[in-house]
This record gives sequence, structure tokens and C-alpha cells, in this order.
Amino acid sequence: MPATSADRLVEHVARLGEEHPPIPLDAVDLTVRDPLAFEARFGHVLDYMARVELEVDRNVLELTTMLPDPPEVDVFFYRDVWQPQEIQHGRILDALQVQLGRPPADADLDSIGLKLKVLGALAHLGPFQDVCRMLYYVTGMATERSAVLAYNLLHDGVREMGETAIAETVIAPIKRQEPGHYAFYQLSARGLWSELAPWQRFLVRLMRRLSFSPVGANNPEQLADFGDVMRTLHNDEDSDFTAQIARVEMELLWARDKGLPVPPYVTRAFTEALELSRARAAA
Repeated sequence: MPATSADRLVEHVARLGEEHPPIPLDAVDLTVRDPLAFEARFGHVLDYMARVELEVDRNVLELTTMLPDPPEVDVFFYRDVWQPQEIQHGRILDALQVQLGRPPADADLDSIGLKLKVLGALAHLGPFQDVCRMLYYVTGMATERSAVLAYNLLHDGVREMGETAIAETVIAPIKRQEPGHYAFYQLSARGLWSELAPWQRFLVRLMRRLSFSPVGANNPEQLADFGDVMRTLHNDEDSDFTAQIARVEMELLWARDKGLPVPPYVTRAFTEALELSRARAAA
């Protein structure tokens, strides 16, 4: 019998776990040639990325709240592959920034908002859980695409500074693990979207429009921090960066709106992040 899309998804997740085990801390070289210059340029970027990666523990709690009866492949992915890999990313980046003299990342590991608890209560109704699953997948796509682009740009910047050990043993191994996560969300989103009823698609669009925020930005201060990261990685006013993050989301959720490269709520969020960053710098 030919493999189904569900079979291929399970195979993809299993392959991710086999080919990309969590990166051990003793496998990286944290040697920095010019710690002062490196910290001045990329210290806040390391802090933001470390916090986001470490907060996957809270993200898993959120998932178990929002999705009371998820597919087995989803649990396999976020419990056995995604969480162990991302936690190590966070630990490595945090160890690097501490070595540079910065405080450890202040990660929120256990708080769950009221909105998610309400979603979790409603998700006991099967059709609504499919709406929540779709939100999980499109959020995951945007998060992982942001990570792929950010790590690529960070790798280029670190190499440009001549910090070869960090570029090749820290950033490069981390960035190699992110595309597989993105592929999981993309495959899952495409499969589920084709199964949703019109009213479910309407709810997904509405809730995505109301809830979108850049990865790791849960309040105005963190949104300004995200703007700082964008500016450091040379994404100030870079519309292509935003378009790449939202491309598949645009194709799935908003295919009817021809001519729009990016959903307006994505553009607004990234623009606000940059504006808050600039205002804070000016102050």
C-alpha cells in the first residue's frame, strides 16, 4: 500500500529524532576571540533567542492545555523531538551569554494565560480542537521560519566578526535543526486545512488575526526587544524578511486575497516592534 500523508509525517518526525539528536553542551566550543565586541553586538540577541528556546517547557504546558486530545504524531513531535532539541539550543546560547558576563535568560517556564485555558475548555469539542490545532500549526510555521532566518543572519554576522568557533560549533548546528521543525508544521497545516469546514476556516482566520505576535514577544517590552534583534540582524525595514515568515500562512489562510504578499496583521506587528525599538533607543 502507498504511504499516506499521515505515514509520511510520522516518518518525518522519526527521522528528525534519529538524524538530529539534542546537541550536547560538551560538543560546542564557546571560545570567543573578542568578548567585549561580541557581547556589545550580539549579547541581547543571544539573550532573546536563549529565552525563547528555553520557554519551550512552557509551550508544551500550553499545548497540553489547548489540545486535550492531540494526534499521536503531534505528541511524538513536541515531546520527544522538538522539546529536547530546543531546550538544548536554549542552554547552549544561555551558557554562551553567561560566559560573556551577561545574566542568565529570564525565561517564563510555567505561566499559562486565561485565554489558553478557555481555548482548552472549548477544545474538548472535537471540531473546535481542529481549529486550535490549525492555530498551533500556523504559529509553529511562523516561529520556526523566524528562527531559520534569524539563525542564518546571526551565523553570517558571527563569521563576519571572525568568531569561527561560535559560528561553526554553536550557531551552525542549531540552525540545521530548525528547518525540520518548520517542515513538520507546514505538512501538518496543509493536511488539516484541506479537511476544515468553512466555519472552522473562518474561526482560524479570525483568531489568527487577533492573536498574532512575533515569536517570544508577549508584552510591549519584549516586542521592543524583538525589534532590537531585527535591527541588529539587519532586518530594519526588510519587507522580504516578513514575507518569508508569512508566506505559507498567506497561501493557506488568505489565498483569496490576491496581491497581498503578507497578511496585514503580520506587517503591523513587525512594524510596531521596530517602532518600539527605535523609540526606546532614542529615549
